[in-house]
Amino acid sequence: MTEFIFRITEEYEEYEDQRIDKCISLLIDDVSRSYVQKLIKDNQIFVNDKNVKANYIVKLNDELKVQLPDAIEPDILPENIPLDILYEDSDVLVVNKQKGMVVHPAAGHFTGTLVNAVMFHCKDQLSGINGVMRPGIVHRIDMDTTGSVIICKNDFAHASIAQQLKDHTIIRKYRALVFGTLKTGTGTVDAPIGRNENDRKKMAISKNGREAITHYTLLKQFQDYAYIECSLETGRTHQIRVHMASIGHPLLGDEVYSNRKCPFNLKGQVLHAYILGFKHPRSGEYIETIAPIPEYFEHLLNILS
Repeated sequence: MTEFIFRITEEYEEYEDQRIDKCISLLIDDVSRSYVQKLIKDNQIFVNDKNVKANYIVKLNDELKVQLPDAIEPDILPENIPLDILYEDSDVLVVNKQKGMVVHPAAGHFTGTLVNAVMFHCKDQLSGINGVMRPGIVHRIDMDTTGSVIICKNDFAHASIAQQLKDHTIIRKYRALVFGTLKTGTGTVDAPIGRNENDRKKMAISKNGREAITHYTLLKQFQDYAYIECSLETGRTHQIRVHMASIGHPLLGDEVYSNRKCPFNLKGQVLHAYILGFKHPRSGEYIETIAPIPEYFEHLLNILS
């Protein structure tokens, strides 16, 4: 059982006068409003040490106590799934993830994930810091995003790579196709990203979000689309997709953050993690990998040229 306690002081004043179920779904990441309502029915949520109904309106100085039952984690099994390996040694593994592959198991995806594949490849040599559901995983990319993902084979490597991510010293450059004509050859989007208040499955620009910075460079301008490279200072969920959509240039094929009609038969956004550069956890040597542009992406570029 995990317990969260929030006091609605001036720091959380934006949650005042909201329903308790909405308020808690915003305060705790990855907890949906419907799940909060279930917790309320199960007497796992208290306001000032008393049970309340889902329509309770939060007031200033209320103390909210949320008791989350421990998740029951299924057994994750190794699977003999081919990997496109870009770099490997006894500490780290960098793979070129294919389109449509989920990085780690989650609801609806307990097989066929990158974790299932690396568990088979690495046997019992994976870091355990992120728990049994995410062995070796220190960062991730979306299911329909292709390209470089680093896997840590031990906790020493994991701690080092996690710190580099926190310090923003890992080089991460992506290639993407976006709608529209870019007015300048380079630009930066510096806008915090948080959960979309109206749809918990989506991210959004939010004053209450976490710092997010994306630099972009125009590689080639086509008639209706632009081929760009994005360099990340931070690594927020859906960062490039949210940032480019926010400046009027959503990613081609993005079914979540774009309302523009895509004339091509695509499966998700055209986004590829192209370059990954990091300091080796043990030797300190700079390692850089380049994941080749996938065939479908190259085909699009040829069509547009």
